[in-house]
Amino acid sequence: MAKITYVGGPDGEITVSAARGENLLAIAEQHGIKLGSACGGVCGCSSCHCRILEGAGSLETASDAEEDRLDMAFDVQPNSRLACQVTVADRDLVVELTEETVETWYNEHPDQRPKG
Repeated sequence: MAKITYVGGPDGEITVSAARGENLLAIAEQHGIKLGSACGGVCGCSSCHCRILEGAGSLETASDAEEDRLDMAFDVQPNSRLACQVTVADRDLVVELTEETVETWYNEHPDQRPKG
């Protein structure tokens, strides 16, 4: 099992265990992490845009479809990926949530949006 640490979201740093082959979006959903996905995780949008801060070398490279979708994302950096397309290997990862994905999560869960 790998340890996946999600950082940068409104809930602070959250570390969870993940089995090889699980994708970062599904893992986040299982653990209530505010990582949004307007398309439901089928590489149809860029709303699950995240950044891999540590452990990227253990991941498969992004597909052409993923790269095309990332072109639609905001503030893309060299370590940017779509969480629905990143499957866990055997190495721990640190994943930064982007403002874009957190906002998408709140749009999907408006009752959870902070008041004020």
